[in-house]
Amino acid sequence: MPVVFLIRHGENDVMHRSLAGRLPGVHLNERGRKQAQELVELLKNQSPNAIYSSPLERAVETAEPLAFATRQKIQIEPGLLEIDYGRWQGRTYKQLQRLKAWQLLHKEPSQVQFPGGETLPGAQRRITTYLDEIAKSHAEKDVLVCFTHADVIRLAVAYYLHIQLDDFQRLSVLPASVSGLMLGGETPQLLFMNLTSSRLPEMRK
Repeated sequence: MPVVFLIRHGENDVMHRSLAGRLPGVHLNERGRKQAQELVELLKNQSPNAIYSSPLERAVETAEPLAFATRQKIQIEPGLLEIDYGRWQGRTYKQLQRLKAWQLLHKEPSQVQFPGGETLPGAQRRITTYLDEIAKSHAEKDVLVCFTHADVIRLAVAYYLHIQLDDFQRLSVLPASVSGLMLGGETPQLLFMNLTSSRLPEMRK
């Protein structure tokens, strides 16, 4: 089965105070750009066969150093796009914490409809349908690198491990972390999650 690396974008100045969502113009800060360079050392020896990215700038900017180092083209894929938080995007966390729906999001996220946006079950179907499709389009031993967003990764891992959606927020996904899945067969496998060390485990002998 192909190995799929799911990578959260690096740090930016918006992420600690507001829900960026799909807002344009959110770029990596200095720390995020350093994290993107560090990913090259982490991944260059994995010989990726394809690099995919969410269309948002912070994901593409995280992918660029690896693409340059491995001479791969970044393939922009809407299937990796951040959750559509609708009218919540751009609002500060302080503002959101006053909403009853925000409290529900942290108790029963499967029941939340983001105003003008997606539901989490709908987003999970979108994301996993896309990942299944790209896994099936590649050869058995291919390595695919996907640059995306924290909740996208959480929802995907929860789905493949049969974790209830209401528990998906228990999964930790740090900026510029790598999570590895084997997809394309009858039994998906989680190889590792939320890795930020200087070396990945051997995937292929």
